[in-house]
Amino acid sequence: MKHMTLKNIAAACNGTLFGYNDVETREITGVAIDSRLVKKDFLFVPIKGARVNGHDFIPQVIEKGAMATLSEKKLHDAKYPYILVKDTQQALKDIAKFYREQLNIKIIGITGSVGKTSTKEMVSSVLSEKFNVLKTAGNFNNEIGLPLTIFNIHSWHEIAVLEMGISDFGEMTRLSKMSQPDIQLITNIGVCHLENLKTRDGILQAKTECFENMQDNGVIILNGDDDKLSTKSEVAGKKVVFYGKGKLPKTDESGNKYAVYATNSVNKGFEGMYTTINTEKGSFDVQINIPGEHNIYNALAATAVGLEVGLSLDEIKSGISKAETIAGRTNFIKTNTGMIVIDDCYNANPASMKTSLEVLSHATNRSVAVIGDMGELGSDEVNLHKIVGKSAADNNIDVVFAVGELAKNYISEIEKSGKNIKTYYYKTTDELAVDIKKYVKETDTILVKASHFMKFEKIVEVLKNM
Repeated sequence: MKHMTLKNIAAACNGTLFGYNDVETREITGVAIDSRLVKKDFLFVPIKGARVNGHDFIPQVIEKGAMATLSEKKLHDAKYPYILVKDTQQALKDIAKFYREQLNIKIIGITGSVGKTSTKEMVSSVLSEKFNVLKTAGNFNNEIGLPLTIFNIHSWHEIAVLEMGISDFGEMTRLSKMSQPDIQLITNIGVCHLENLKTRDGILQAKTECFENMQDNGVIILNGDDDKLSTKSEVAGKKVVFYGKGKLPKTDESGNKYAVYATNSVNKGFEGMYTTINTEKGSFDVQINIPGEHNIYNALAATAVGLEVGLSLDEIKSGISKAETIAGRTNFIKTNTGMIVIDDCYNANPASMKTSLEVLSHATNRSVAVIGDMGELGSDEVNLHKIVGKSAADNNIDVVFAVGELAKNYISEIEKSGKNIKTYYYKTTDELAVDIKKYVKETDTILVKASHFMKFEKIVEVLKNM
């Protein structure tokens, strides 16, 4: 990790280095907050958690070969280097910012209310046609995960795709200070995290904090079909690129509102989407091998990013066609019995629920939705759950299992529709996990989706092992 010496690190996080002069100019080889992941010459950053205090593991990581550790308290009689800081979590962010500033690499930041992860996967697939890409793994998109992702950028990487997730004001400012994107992409402004952000205008305000810390010549890529994002045609003198599903009347010199737009789209059900993507450099037809109309937006976003970093249309098309889903994110699993499980259990909000139910509606056999509570929706949470119940009815889902206190509203709205939909209600995930085998069939297509705290991965495992 170039320039990551203990002396530089201490300066970056306003810390005081204690230890031996012969190591202060040596470069660390990595950063870890988990003592189990520490390797030789790593820097250990102990974090105080609700149940565990990382400071308790400092002796162990030094024995494993860590070069040094941060600490919020003086370590008397320590026979190893350490950097005394006021707050290790803040220091982690400060060090990540310093490291990012040493990197000669383009960074793509991705945020939005819905579709951050699937867009990240599509963008990464496209960029991998030309570059060695580092992308955010799992849910490492917050104020702890993002710096750890940045520390995983090495000399062989040519571009990084960083997912940025927030739930309150100020968080995006802190994330963007660390990542300092060259390209910032926002997928949409939906209705999630309303507990803190209150309204979609609040979400827009919080998400667009990311513009403050971009590179001077940065490019902003926005979903032009989103009514909130479409108002951001000028941002601090930076170039703004819109993408969307249609061609609007002339609004600029090029004649298009969108620099990248889709036409001739065909929904092929579980076989994915077919569309024509139009750009200022030409058009191409492409098969998107992931079900759901929202993947057209993901492909458009990836096209816009690809063009900005110099990919050809052929390279972009190839990357789109190779894109795949990941576990917990509209991931299709065919079990040994022939059942299809749509594993979308990582998280949920009203928009993503409606999208997943639309995907499920294309099932050729019986469609079954296992849907649970959605979190962080604020004072309108009951009505937002009713909207999802109405969507299940509108999409003519055959069977709905609702789990959780708020999920009762799915059932009431389905019953109100008068449609012949079988419904089952369970208070807890564990109760349904015991019973679900009684009701599902080997030929069913089953969507499993709820907010992460519902732990619906238990349901997925039961179904996979039938």
